[in-house]
Amino acid sequence: MGLALDHAKKNLGNTKKNPSVGCVIVKSNSIVSAGNTGLHGTPHAEFKALTSSNNIANSDLYVTLEPCSHYGKTPPCINKIINKKIRKVFFSVYDPDLRSFNKSSDFLKKKGIKVNNGINYKEVKNFYRSYFLFKEKKIPFVTLKLAISRDFKTINKKKKWITNVYSRSRVHLMRSTHDCIVTSSQTIIKDNPLLNCRIEGLEKLSPTKIILDKNLKTPLNSKIFNEQKFKKAIIFYNKTDIKKIKALRIKKIKLVKISLNLNEELNLKKVLKEINKLGYSRVFLECGETLASSFLKENLVNDFKIFISQKKIGKTGSGSIRKYFNTFLKKKKHVTLKFNLFVNKLIN
Repeated sequence: MGLALDHAKKNLGNTKKNPSVGCVIVKSNSIVSAGNTGLHGTPHAEFKALTSSNNIANSDLYVTLEPCSHYGKTPPCINKIINKKIRKVFFSVYDPDLRSFNKSSDFLKKKGIKVNNGINYKEVKNFYRSYFLFKEKKIPFVTLKLAISRDFKTINKKKKWITNVYSRSRVHLMRSTHDCIVTSSQTIIKDNPLLNCRIEGLEKLSPTKIILDKNLKTPLNSKIFNEQKFKKAIIFYNKTDIKKIKALRIKKIKLVKISLNLNEELNLKKVLKEINKLGYSRVFLECGETLASSFLKENLVNDFKIFISQKKIGKTGSGSIRKYFNTFLKKKKHVTLKFNLFVNKLIN
């Protein structure tokens, strides 16, 4: 099941509305086949594993998520499992999709196939946090990424970067496991970033860019509009600017109008619901302290990735997130702290 989970991780964030699943088939204590959900959600992991070898009959199948038992874009995986004469099926967690939830076990057992579930349950359930949130609450999973100095600042007025090249490479890898990046118009205006994945071989996994731009202030010559090799950008706005809207549509930029909250800012909860409607389930939030703080204050962050520099910035730094990080920790039931000494200073 651990190997099946490794296969599932390969396309995390790149399977559209379908979960990223891993499957391993074992016969006579040897692995004879394996598969993972394809890009854009098809083919399913079980189908790939079951069709990549002829030596399948009387094998045991290990899959991270309960096999589907309904007709969608593809036939049910349980049909293929039965036709290939699998002996036993092991899966870790039940599929929250009501079309399949807790249905495959009974069906397979009636066909004489033994079923066991729950292997590596905690680890696999944690892996599917974004999928469960997407299915049950109809909102995407939000991962906030911030780089901070040793004295908690997010901005260095004298230098562009706070952390090192290794941290930035890691961010590119994180981008590849999310289907969209959310940022602000202020970040685009200030930094003019590309926000794509620049790891060789993973360029096509660059997420769609979503810009929160209440007043449509993002410059038309921004790199994010003119370097869209794999994915187009989307702007969430409120104030109507007919001339700017026309120019953006010429560039094939999608526009989504969002209502404002009581603070006259874009309503972030409605933003996430619209992102869900567009079919995105994993948001990578790359922005400055202002938007990050807003997400934290409204308890809309599910995962917080902090890159911590060993250096203090001092008077040339600004944008502390100390207060809002404390708020984030208090609202979370399950928190893993890898930098205990630093986090204690942050909280206290």
